[in-house]
Amino acid sequence: MIKRFFLVFFIALGLVGCATTTNYKYTTNTKPYTVNGKTYYPMASANGFTESGTASWYGPGFHGKKTSSGEMYNQNAYTAAHKTLPFGTRLLVKNLDNGRSTNVVVNDRGPFKSGRIIDLSRAAASDLGMIATGTARVRIKSVGTSGTITPVTTNVAPKTVTSVTPSAGTYFVQVGAFSSLTNANNVATKLKNSGYAHRVVSGANGNYVVRAGPYSTKSAATSARDTLRDTYAGAFVVEQ
Repeated sequence: MIKRFFLVFFIALGLVGCATTTNYKYTTNTKPYTVNGKTYYPMASANGFTESGTASWYGPGFHGKKTSSGEMYNQNAYTAAHKTLPFGTRLLVKNLDNGRSTNVVVNDRGPFKSGRIIDLSRAAASDLGMIATGTARVRIKSVGTSGTITPVTTNVAPKTVTSVTPSAGTYFVQVGAFSSLTNANNVATKLKNSGYAHRVVSGANGNYVVRAGPYSTKSAATSARDTLRDTYAGAFVVEQ
């Protein structure tokens, strides 16, 4: 009887571990993709990323199906879908309505319903107390990576980065981070053609970061971010 008790205990413990962690090896993919006529530009880095908005959750209907990262969706694991954050990004998610928090790993794309910034697994939604409501106001913050990130390599030297660097202001709007300099410069050209001052800088892990600005106040940068999100859904404000 005692042996049986410990056997059941350790099996249960193992199941809990499987529900809360992932050892999947995620691969960075910054290739743009289009859903419902809108093009999204996945980031190569989530360093410094924060965002506030509406979260939703998805569960039984997707359980056991393959996510955009290739990992099987497990509604009992702490994972999430985001439109542009790199797969493997670890996020701290706080429910602004009740103060509850949890951690998740991004392994899928979405949600593509207007006004929503993140789709959480059932386990994460339960932690945040939003199962019954279906949605909640949240703030998400990048707190590192989970698993092994395998960046796409590039042979372009950082010194060849082109940029426009206005002298005034301390706030920028980051619209994307790319492993390819060509892709970064293409986005920078689109910003220029739309009338935005901009810069392309070398980021972490050898990627290329595209930012609009600078702006002299955070409110001006926030206003620009809100406009730019019509084209670049993952745009966010950074301060220097």
